[in-house]
Amino acid sequence: MRVVSGIQPTGNLHLGNYLGAIRNWVAMQDRMASEGGECLFFLADLHAISMPHDPAELTANTREMAAALIACGIDSDKSILFNQTQVPAHAQLQWLLNGTARMGWLNRMTQWKDKAGKNREGASIALFTYPVLQAADVLLYQATHVPVGDDQKQHLELARDIAQKFNSDFGKGEDIFTLPEPIIPAGAARIMSLRNGAAKMSKSDPSDMSRINLTDDADTIMVKIRKAKTDAEPLPGDKDGLVGRPEAENLVGIFAALAGSDVNAVLAQFGGQGFGAFKPALGELLVAKLAPINERFNALRNDTAAIDAALRKGAERATALATPTLDAAYAALGLLR
Repeated sequence: MRVVSGIQPTGNLHLGNYLGAIRNWVAMQDRMASEGGECLFFLADLHAISMPHDPAELTANTREMAAALIACGIDSDKSILFNQTQVPAHAQLQWLLNGTARMGWLNRMTQWKDKAGKNREGASIALFTYPVLQAADVLLYQATHVPVGDDQKQHLELARDIAQKFNSDFGKGEDIFTLPEPIIPAGAARIMSLRNGAAKMSKSDPSDMSRINLTDDADTIMVKIRKAKTDAEPLPGDKDGLVGRPEAENLVGIFAALAGSDVNAVLAQFGGQGFGAFKPALGELLVAKLAPINERFNALRNDTAAIDAALRKGAERATALATPTLDAAYAALGLLR
């Protein structure tokens, strides 16, 4: 079993990233290490240039994201952690797969439509072919499984379509690529904005009060939770009472995810109480869970030599795994090297 997943280096990780993906990466890493499987986690810096960006910020964000992942528990001895740019095979395989991918397939990608908006003629080619690079990211390593959220299912289906067509057209009876299966991580939490319970917590939200950053200190976390949007009603006794109360549902969900509990258990403890009692308890739990991550991140973030060394180590291991697949794809296409 080989698991491959990536994240764009677009700035500080926040609580939504941690509870929605990174914490599950760490659990998966530990499970794979004990069962003889393998995990590759990469910083998708090539994907980042599909949208307007500042080069200096991208460099800084890549290092900072690597430090944050290590601080969260990604262990370069148990997993392979690297950034795409240091493994040129990602870009090479994308170009080879461009001959197999079809315009109609890419035109149907909902993320392309959403990100390009009304100005599709002004969008970059990289944004349009982004899903082909995603396909290369996983097919390059013969990934058996890919963790996906609802917004990435369509892209994984495209990767499978590309792999199937390539195998059929050029495999001569043998599969060049493994067809990856989706993993829907158990316990992945969907964390919403602290200012709007109907919107996902996001690093792009202009209000820093809308999210808990993994770099926030204890005082900042307590202030943000205290000022988080809620309603005037006390907490109900079970989760059915949270229907129609998105902000209350979000805060209770955060508590449950951090405590390793479920919503009904949290409400059994706090049901009937107001947010004046619940918010301080939530803030203290957040501080207790995030303080070790914050401390380690702050120790790592300025040690660029250590971060760069860790990424180089991961890139060397990733390249060794990628080379046989890339060579097979070139040979299947009849390309002399």
